[in-house]
Amino acid sequence: MNTICTAKEALLKLEHFCAYQERCHAEVVTKLYSLKMTSDEIDSIVVQLIERNFLNETRFACSFARGKHRMKSWGKIRIVNELKAKQISSTNITLALKEISPEEYETTFENLSDRCWNSIQEKNTLKKRKKFCDYMLRRGYESNLVYDKVKELEME
Repeated sequence: MNTICTAKEALLKLEHFCAYQERCHAEVVTKLYSLKMTSDEIDSIVVQLIERNFLNETRFACSFARGKHRMKSWGKIRIVNELKAKQISSTNITLALKEISPEEYETTFENLSDRCWNSIQEKNTLKKRKKFCDYMLRRGYESNLVYDKVKELEME
C-alpha cells in the first residue's frame, strides 16, 4: 500500500479542489490517481463527492459553456469539442449549450468578427479573407456563419 494519504484525507483534499472551481469527473479521477489512490478508493471518493454535491457534471458543463463563451468568446463547436475531450456526456453538452442564448451568441459573434476583420492589416483580399475565416473557425464558430459574415464584411 503506497498511498500518499488516507481516503479521508484525499476526500478532504478533493472537497477543497472541487469547491475552489467546478470540476468534471475526469479531472477528479486524474487528481486522485496523482494522490496514488487505488481504483476502489477512487470510486468511493467520487461517489461521496457526488452525494455531497461537490461534483456535478451537469453543473460543470453549464458553467464551462457559459464561461468560455463569455470570457473567451468561443463558439459552440469549440465548446462541444472541449467538453467531449473532458468526457462529458452528450446530454450534458446539449444542456450546456442551452446556457448561451441565441441573442448573446449572435452579439458575441458580431463583435468578435468585426474586431477581427478590422485588426487584420493584410491588403490582399484573399489572404485577409483566409486569415479571418481561419481565426473564426478556430474559435469554434459554424462555417456557414463565418462565410456569410466574410461576404458581408467584404461588401462594406
